[in-house]
Amino acid sequence: MSTKLAELRARMHTVPLQPGVYIMRDRLGHVIYVGKAKVLRKRLGSYFIPSRKKRADLKTRALLDSIWDYETHVVRNEEEALILEEKLIKQYRPRYNIALKDDKRYFLVKIDLSAEYPIFRLCRIRRGDGYKYFGPFVHGSALIATLDWINKEFGIWTQAPKSEDDPTYKQVGEVLNRRYGEQYVGETTREEYHERVVDACALLSGKGRKDKLNSLRREMEKVAGELDFEKAAELRDVIDNLEKTTIKARQFAHAKSIPTTVLPKEDLAELGDYLRLPRPPAIMECFDISNVSSTHSVASMVRFLNGAPDNSNYRRYRIKTVDGQDDFASMAEVVRRRYNRIASESMRANPEVADSQEDLTELLYRLRAEGGSPIALPDLVIVDGGKGQLSAAYGELRKLGLQDLPIIGLAKQREEIFFPGNSKPLLINHHQGALKLMQRIRDEAHRYANLYNELLLKKRMRESLLDDCPGMTAARKAALMKKFGSIAKIKKATQEQIESTPGIGPLTAEKIIHFLH
Repeated sequence: MSTKLAELRARMHTVPLQPGVYIMRDRLGHVIYVGKAKVLRKRLGSYFIPSRKKRADLKTRALLDSIWDYETHVVRNEEEALILEEKLIKQYRPRYNIALKDDKRYFLVKIDLSAEYPIFRLCRIRRGDGYKYFGPFVHGSALIATLDWINKEFGIWTQAPKSEDDPTYKQVGEVLNRRYGEQYVGETTREEYHERVVDACALLSGKGRKDKLNSLRREMEKVAGELDFEKAAELRDVIDNLEKTTIKARQFAHAKSIPTTVLPKEDLAELGDYLRLPRPPAIMECFDISNVSSTHSVASMVRFLNGAPDNSNYRRYRIKTVDGQDDFASMAEVVRRRYNRIASESMRANPEVADSQEDLTELLYRLRAEGGSPIALPDLVIVDGGKGQLSAAYGELRKLGLQDLPIIGLAKQREEIFFPGNSKPLLINHHQGALKLMQRIRDEAHRYANLYNELLLKKRMRESLLDDCPGMTAARKAALMKKFGSIAKIKKATQEQIESTPGIGPLTAEKIIHFLH
């Protein structure tokens, strides 16, 4: 048994005997696999049984050979484990995970409570459309069966006309009468219907779950005692599906809501010691560059506060002054823009310090401590990259007078930590929380940059649709996008509105309308 395998097995006694999710990392700290378990210690222990590798397929052998470290996240039940597993797989996209890596998501249920006759609908993406959402639900078949039962139990329509004046009102009512009984349509007022919807929503969100299940169990026992075993079996299935659907499970919408074995306070203190900082870095900012195409680049800046993501202070940038792909120049631009803004806004907010003889870094830290800085200067700046990216970023800090602001470069290949003016990197053991903390902020910056990258690519793909339109020129396309802002809005425009765009006449407008529709 290898030393590394023995070391991983020796740590097994510290793994909780609880449900949760585990993350496997390779020797460079990259996430290579995410899994869930009813009992974390039992599931993780199975990976480090020497005989397992002999029985494993090629993919599993490759995974076992690559495992260098693991971490665990404890949750309350298996449903939460499934939800958290899906979130982490989509976030890290580990190379050994196949399921859940695509765009498939667990079901959600949505309902428009402002509608005349609200109905429940299934979907997979939560949007800012004013609907009330429930879920995600990890048991798809149980959800569908439960939703069908809830519609019958509470008399919720499965299709709804817009109003009683709608031509389909009578037809829908006849269908619903046959399905649910006359008490649910016809004489029912809108107010009574909405009361039923509110009650159904409460149950779907888990309120009154225990009382409803107990009521169904009593009913099941009663019909079983009357030898109506078919009805008892139906109720048994309803109870089982309702239990699975309404079990309480946190959604982990934000990274800070994920329960974890990470110890931010200890990791920050350890990182401060390794980097010889005057204090643990309570505020850290990390930059990453992402290339949209051969000619366009974007960048991200993510901020961690006390070891956790400070999502509201994330920023993304389009590179403005660099032609082509040049990571060094791009890094210099975003660092210059970020810290020039911090310094400028602090000076505008505190005009009395304009003639101060203090070092700019010390001045900004003092204003931060006094609450006078609109944007707090970080305790540590991290750039994703090696000596080249670090040198470019530090050069901009020097020009701004912020040469004393702590900054490092984190190179991916061996997780080397570089300091300005020092060619010899610092290497921190991959088991140390200090390095794991930096890896998390670097991975988050990379994820956020790639997300912006994808958004811009999708926008470019939509805009490129106009390139194939007859009579379209670069000037006409630019004029249309300037006026309407998007392809979707151009599609909705009338021919007269398109004609009023500079450089576009009636014939061209007609061609555009015909092409887009």
